[in-house]
Amino acid sequence: MNAPLPDPIRVALQSVSLDDKYALDYGHAFMSGVQALVKLPMLQRVRDLGAGKNTAGFISGYRGSPLGTYDQSLQKAEKYLKAHHVVFQPGVNEELAATALWGTQQLGFAPQGSNKYDGVFGIWYGKGPGVDRCSDVFKHANMAGTAKHGGVIAIAGDDHISKSSTAPHQSDHIFKACGTPVFFPSNVQDILDMGLRQADPPPPPGGGDAGRVPGVLRNAGRFPH
Repeated sequence: MNAPLPDPIRVALQSVSLDDKYALDYGHAFMSGVQALVKLPMLQRVRDLGAGKNTAGFISGYRGSPLGTYDQSLQKAEKYLKAHHVVFQPGVNEELAATALWGTQQLGFAPQGSNKYDGVFGIWYGKGPGVDRCSDVFKHANMAGTAKHGGVIAIAGDDHISKSSTAPHQSDHIFKACGTPVFFPSNVQDILDMGLRQADPPPPPGGGDAGRVPGVLRNAGRFPH
């Protein structure tokens, strides 16, 4: 039990930091589901740069969402997000947040040569009732499509037992009614893999995608790579 660790393992552990989940661009790092959602836009920026595209990220949503601690985790990771050109701006409500994200996909309307970035990828988050109210924005934004080098993911935190809501809710049906594909990550690695896949926009007129992250997964921890 108290036997000394082999030198290679001891040296490796000496360099481990709680910030590895955000600081490392490759390799393994321990993180929770919420932290994976924070890491996701950073990886998207790295991926885009590798493809020769200078993109930025924008995240907005409702701070009372059941996606517990997501906004707090984004604030704590501000310096890492900033280094990857990702802006976190909480919305006054879900609708304003969704409309702001819709606006990030309209770079094509700007005068040629006036854009600072090739595209902007975005993440919206909110709770079930917010998904209900944002359905008009989701439907129209989905019909309009994303920018050529943009893409948006909507993340719904459903409250199936009305723990913090007036009624239980399940967002799948609203997303589907808006013509939005829905994906269900089954582990922390899936959040990164599926998130990167969904953030890459399909050819026009493809719109955004939606993800539902179960509460047990948001709080679970794993070593994704």
